[in-house]
Amino acid sequence: MSKIQEQIIAANAAYADNFGDKGTLPGRPRKQFAILTCMDARLDPAKYAGIEEGDAHVIRNAGGRASDDAIRSLVISHILLGTREWFVIHHTDCGMETVTDQTMRQRLRTSLEPADSGTRRSKSNPGKQESHEGDYINWLTIDDPVQSVAEDVARLRCHPLVPEDIVIHGYLYDVNTGRLVRTPPATA
Repeated sequence: MSKIQEQIIAANAAYADNFGDKGTLPGRPRKQFAILTCMDARLDPAKYAGIEEGDAHVIRNAGGRASDDAIRSLVISHILLGTREWFVIHHTDCGMETVTDQTMRQRLRTSLEPADSGTRRSKSNPGKQESHEGDYINWLTIDDPVQSVAEDVARLRCHPLVPEDIVIHGYLYDVNTGRLVRTPPATA
């Protein structure tokens, strides 16, 4: 068992010991809203939005983008589970600002190793063969975080599966201050 796995199992045991009546929480979010945000480890939606288990749905992906799968989750959140308000929350210093679709595609053609591993797959380092599968993925990279929030809010508002009465907000989380900053282009 890895050290991380041991830590997770121990933390879960402590959590389960104090689980209380959380097993009775309904699947519908009590506060009837959902947050779409980035998977960045510095973001804790429970803390920055003051929510607890059972309050809201939180959908996370790289960049917090309104991808097809995020839209799928948000539509299910509304249609099946009653959310009425959605928050799109991107953040400053996002890793998706450091790459382009082209650089992601090129990197994946030659290596599946993490950027900081110091190793690269090549003919002398056998592993997976060169692949162009990454060429078919829209990586949804970010040029300007405020503009990306506006784009995602606009995409949601115009999407044919999103009812017009869903209230959609756009915010930028500042990783240096912990503050949510409303993005004016997303409110237009």
